[in-house]
Amino acid sequence: MRGARADDPRRWEIRGPAVHTPAGEARRLIIEDATISEAGDPIEATLDLPADWHIVPGFIDAHIHGAMGADVMDASAEGLARIAAYLPAEGTTSFLATTMTGSAETIEAALRVAASHDSPPGTAEMLGVHLEGPFVNADKAGAQPVAHIATPDIDRFEHWQAASGGRIRVVTLAPEMPGGDALVKHLTRADVRASIGHSACSAAQAEAAIAAGAARGTHLFNAMNGLHHREPGAACALLANPVARAEIIADGHHVAPAMVNLAYRTAGAAGLMAITDAMRAKGLGDGQYTLGGQPVTVENDQARLADGTLAGSVLTFDQAFRNLCAYTGCNMAEAIAMTSANAAADLGLADRKGRLAPGYDADCVVLDADCRVRLTICRGRIAYDGRTAWRDSRFRRNR
Repeated sequence: MRGARADDPRRWEIRGPAVHTPAGEARRLIIEDATISEAGDPIEATLDLPADWHIVPGFIDAHIHGAMGADVMDASAEGLARIAAYLPAEGTTSFLATTMTGSAETIEAALRVAASHDSPPGTAEMLGVHLEGPFVNADKAGAQPVAHIATPDIDRFEHWQAASGGRIRVVTLAPEMPGGDALVKHLTRADVRASIGHSACSAAQAEAAIAAGAARGTHLFNAMNGLHHREPGAACALLANPVARAEIIADGHHVAPAMVNLAYRTAGAAGLMAITDAMRAKGLGDGQYTLGGQPVTVENDQARLADGTLAGSVLTFDQAFRNLCAYTGCNMAEAIAMTSANAAADLGLADRKGRLAPGYDADCVVLDADCRVRLTICRGRIAYDGRTAWRDSRFRRNR
């Protein structure tokens, strides 16, 4: 069941579960229209849920290429809407539509479609676009098609930003490439997040990029030099610098659980942002798919090119949440930071996303005692309901 019915209440509450707020646990969450509200009367309806469940801020996926057979690079309005409609099932209430390296024409087409996406009620909100490629290093291409990799170019970025209607929020780039430093500075001045990724830069080069404004890393440890005791690379620079945050794919395949724990112990929960980096096979199961025009085989929860290269993931965000808790031993507040609050802050949205507090968007996820998604609310609308007891009536009407 998605969206809302005509008789849904404007001001309602959820009672019972632990509501994880910045001030600590509460047992009541009040929603008025699209925002979280202060306590007070009148409350039109109440939703009573088990006391051993949890309510946390909606997950924010700042790096996702597709789901349910759709890919951002398809340049399809229907496909983008399909992604947004599916994501609440895994607790994701906001996302960045993520492109990948391709021809200038295919990237522009995808951006023009993203420009017109209006995030209908009852679906995950598209907060903007993450431009992953083509300004990357061919030596660290990963699943990015090498034929279309290009040197960082301010004019090309500005052309694409115009095509997107100003919706590009993050750009993944290799700062060591010619023009990389200039683009980092330009993006920073334009209030667009420059993110170090698909890069072979040294630790010193990464530190210089961070100082210039690229205080963000794309899928930590993946498509960058590994940690080494004499040349620790970008991963070390991102983990050690207190102003930097790094994405991490906690699926157990892209990054070993012990390395996820190392990242958490080094950077702290404040330095990490969970992402899925999911491709079109998410939600569909094993089989044959494509990514950037390349054949991809999905098997055993892994998506790989013919040569074995990982090609995005099929990770669900609620699984990432559970994995982070299992791999690191973090507490609930830290898990919330890594799955919601940090991404909101990174995108300059900490005043309306990532917290359960009055005045914030009513984006929240109800998790059961095993941290599985039972209910997702996007901007005040029930977007997903996975409770087995769901019947005709959602609410206990108050009189």
